[in-house]
Amino acid sequence: MHGLINRSIQCFLRDTYGENIWREIALGADLGFDSFEALLRYDVAQTEAVLRAASRTLSKSRDVVLEDVGTYLVSNPNVQALRRLLRFGGESFVDFLHSLDQLHERAKLAVPDLRLPVLQLRDHSLTNFTITVDHKDPGFGFVLVGVLRAMADDYGALALIEYQGRKDRYETIGIELLETRFSEGRDFALSARSG
Repeated sequence: MHGLINRSIQCFLRDTYGENIWREIALGADLGFDSFEALLRYDVAQTEAVLRAASRTLSKSRDVVLEDVGTYLVSNPNVQALRRLLRFGGESFVDFLHSLDQLHERAKLAVPDLRLPVLQLRDHSLTNFTITVDHKDPGFGFVLVGVLRAMADDYGALALIEYQGRKDRYETIGIELLETRFSEGRDFALSARSG
């Protein structure tokens, strides 16, 4: 597993629950170290050990922990770069959904050895969509559910987003858009603020 993914999980746990909880989880995962390096690669077993330890320590299911990671990646002030990258997908939540097909390729431009899942959006109507998540390692679908819920809030849209299951290497997420302008949404400017 790419260190950037493991580091994201670590930062989520540390920023959300504190350094002491992160250390307890790292110890419970029997990592032998207390910090992932973003540019290294790690055995998938280490990632799974961290998720199991986090689930035990936090009394949350693995799926909920992963969904919370997805929400964190968009909504936490410490990781605004990903939110900015995702907001370039369009002016509305629907535009953003249509941009997800290119996310895999855009990520490879930034980090060539990062293997994100391939996403495929299907329109069933103007308000109903499904996203197929193609990746050999299970769990990315739950992270994406958290990302999608946070991005809907970011755009001010009201949407029902539901994880629909995994078959072979494919996870499916259902999206029902109830209202495109439910609330004002968060401010966003194309250029990063200076100073």
